[in-house]
Amino acid sequence: MAQNALCDIGFIGLGVMGKNLVLNLADNGYSIAAFDLSNEKVNDVIEQDQLETNGGEPRVQGCSSYTELLSRLKSPHLIVLSVPAGAPVDQVSESLIGAGIQRDDIVIDTGNSLWVDTVAREEKYKNDFILFSSAVSGGEVGARFGPSLMPSGSAYAWTRIKPIWEAIAAKVDPKTGKPIERTQPGQLVEGEPCAAYIGPGGAGHFVKMVHNGIEYADMQIICEAYHMLRAGLNLSTNEIADIFEQWNKGPLDSYLMEISVEVLRQTEVESGAPLVDIILDKAGQKGTGLWTAMSSLEVGCPAPTISQAVYARSISSFKDLRIQASDILAGPALGADLIEDKQAFIDRLHDAIYCAKISAYAQGFQLMKLAAKEHNWTLDFASIAKIWRAGCIIRAVFLQSITQAFERNENLENLMLDEFFAKQLSEHQLNWRKSVADSALLGVPTSAISSSLSYYDAMRTERLPADLLQGQRDFFGAHTFERVDIDSNKKYHVEWSTPERKLISIEP
Repeated sequence: MAQNALCDIGFIGLGVMGKNLVLNLADNGYSIAAFDLSNEKVNDVIEQDQLETNGGEPRVQGCSSYTELLSRLKSPHLIVLSVPAGAPVDQVSESLIGAGIQRDDIVIDTGNSLWVDTVAREEKYKNDFILFSSAVSGGEVGARFGPSLMPSGSAYAWTRIKPIWEAIAAKVDPKTGKPIERTQPGQLVEGEPCAAYIGPGGAGHFVKMVHNGIEYADMQIICEAYHMLRAGLNLSTNEIADIFEQWNKGPLDSYLMEISVEVLRQTEVESGAPLVDIILDKAGQKGTGLWTAMSSLEVGCPAPTISQAVYARSISSFKDLRIQASDILAGPALGADLIEDKQAFIDRLHDAIYCAKISAYAQGFQLMKLAAKEHNWTLDFASIAKIWRAGCIIRAVFLQSITQAFERNENLENLMLDEFFAKQLSEHQLNWRKSVADSALLGVPTSAISSSLSYYDAMRTERLPADLLQGQRDFFGAHTFERVDIDSNKKYHVEWSTPERKLISIEP
């Protein structure tokens, strides 16, 4: 690419994700005009481009200002942002307006923006440029060699972006649903792209938010299994890695299980001790798990496993308090002596993880379904499951079954009602229960696995104790209730403060 030639794509934000997305775009034949507030980052991506092309024709041009960036692009301009969510997105947008961006130019926000912020921004900038959003999942490796992409916004903009996004996305074998690995710069692969138009503005970021909520749950479930094996059977990290590696050959096959094996086998260089033994047990979060839990409450969709995964990270932060409490609060005295058959214990735990995983995904997909109804989105859940099969953090063989479930019934209300998943839960639920009992008797916290079971039991229970709850509410607050034997549109109240306690009908 000649230095004075116009570029296909402008790119702003050259951190870890941005740099790797630029190189991915370049691999796929696109020329890039790149800008960052840090000249060092601009120079770094140019140097990396030259290194990967062995000093060949540059694929990336560095820019020192927003004005220069626009001047180096083909018109109408297509600009990708890889900047932190929140104020930085608006700061860059305002800077582009000042630099002369045009109304038919497209700006793609690839950060983890809160979906309502994306909706507001589309409206705010509609007279200045077309704001399009596309959440990106897969971390730096995914960004470099093929991420999962969740685009949403203007349908017109998508027609321009689609060939680019399908080119750089992760690919899966359409027959098996398994990822097609791409690991080297310049390497391109054929397959079904993990990129699909989600819907109107905000929909893509909402789907990515739920993806991250499921990710929180999946990670916590695996960590609880690790804790059970460590505390319940006194296994070493390598022994647990062996078990996880074996599990990863079956229905639990996933990226998160795979990297858990790698982490458990890693040792600290100087001491040779297992790395996990020297990592402080205080977990952080970036907000998307919290947003998912909050959204589930807002739309009235139960997502206890995701919420408990967020709470588990929160309670981990109280390290000093936990140390103090460990010397004061009593636990069971049985310990590992409780386990008579170690292999049976491991088998039960395997089934518990599998069932808890189904439960967590069911919660996430139902949340998306209810949100779609509330916001008038048309979400294709089979397509969403497909684009999560590769390139993202929760990629797993399990997602092929979810894809098939929604292909069988696009109106499926809850994943657990699909014939395949209902059968899996039925066959494995006894071991799930026994494993939760194991954790209670051992005193090992399994909030995600246990709450998943409670969710399953609540969903399969025809009559819940909400009848008493409604009676309590009516007693102290005259909140009224409906009756099972009379038209449900009518409300009733008991005059609790009178001796007769007369039941009266409340007119709508």
